[in-house]
Amino acid sequence: MRGKTAEDLGLLELLDPVAEAAGYAIVRLRLMGGEHARRLQIMAERPSDGDMNVEDCARLSRAISEIMDAADPVAGEYTLEVSSPGVDRPLTRLKDFADYQGHEARLELDRLAEGRKRFKGLLAGVEDGQVAVDLEGEEETALIPFAWIIEAKLVLTDQLMKRGAEVRAARLQSDPHQTPE
Repeated sequence: MRGKTAEDLGLLELLDPVAEAAGYAIVRLRLMGGEHARRLQIMAERPSDGDMNVEDCARLSRAISEIMDAADPVAGEYTLEVSSPGVDRPLTRLKDFADYQGHEARLELDRLAEGRKRFKGLLAGVEDGQVAVDLEGEEETALIPFAWIIEAKLVLTDQLMKRGAEVRAARLQSDPHQTPE
């Protein structure tokens, strides 16, 4: 889920070590567009606190640009975009589902499960490589194999906004020189 295509996955192999060396983790990578005017979109965060401010984006962008210029893995021209995953972030790693337990999410599967591919509910943790979800209108917690999930994203709720505000406030308290975004 961090990458959709074989090209995305190849770029992740190349760029994951670069991001890690710079102190970041790539949450999602997408190379979009046709033969012309392609866009390489990278969402990243600091593993220590899940944050990614403007300076972090610029720092990671420079590190990635150096490697991309040297390796030249993308045919033709492209634009590099490095950003934060945002409050209503995509969930791309098994740890994301555990980290955001108790928050609402939308999931899309690569196959039918109980007659459908799309689900919405409260994340209830992770168990043996499966994502636990309390689905709307269901009494029992559903266990969905992580390997079946092709897209997952947090739903923007008041609870999620409050968590984001608390994280920002804590960050500003720990580093008073940082400016709010």
